[in-house]
Amino acid sequence: MPNNQDFSKKTDEELVKLVLSNPDDFLYLARRYEKQLLRYIKRISSFNQEEAEDILQDAFIKVYQNLNSFDNNLKFSSWIYRIIHNQVISHYRKVKARPEYHSGELNEDILNNLASNLNIIKEVDNKYLRQEIDQVLSKLDFKYREVLVLKFLEEKNYQEISDILKKPIGTIATLINRAKKKFKEELGKININFK
Repeated sequence: MPNNQDFSKKTDEELVKLVLSNPDDFLYLARRYEKQLLRYIKRISSFNQEEAEDILQDAFIKVYQNLNSFDNNLKFSSWIYRIIHNQVISHYRKVKARPEYHSGELNEDILNNLASNLNIIKEVDNKYLRQEIDQVLSKLDFKYREVLVLKFLEEKNYQEISDILKKPIGTIATLINRAKKKFKEELGKININFK
């Protein structure tokens, strides 16, 4: 049995194969994704830490139960994000009529990435930008907030977002463009001037 260092050097797909042959190794796969998936849940939802952890735990159970059906043509990260996406939607259906945004853990690098991609970074300072981005994201429809979070905060490419949301790449591109426009419209409503 390999030691922990060997697991950290393995690709996701190699870890999946190890888990399929020895289910006890699932812990290494879960640890690899735990923090980023928890952060993703909090970014796209209004759930508190406890609810987000419950969703993550349920999702890991689904991952474990469905690992045999993992499609090797997909990136594992896209597949696991899709399961998380489904768990969040399922939880919303149980407890909320309309999802709300939770600011989660927005740091300056993430905010700068989103802002620069929206061509507004030069117009506002980072402190003000952090508050405004959080406020604007909270006002967007879930479908727009989610694609912006995936693209600019989770730094997923169009193919990965397509795999996660189970929508064609063209639809993803359209959603991202519309989300950017909606973001700028909402930003304009709170009196920030941008070009």
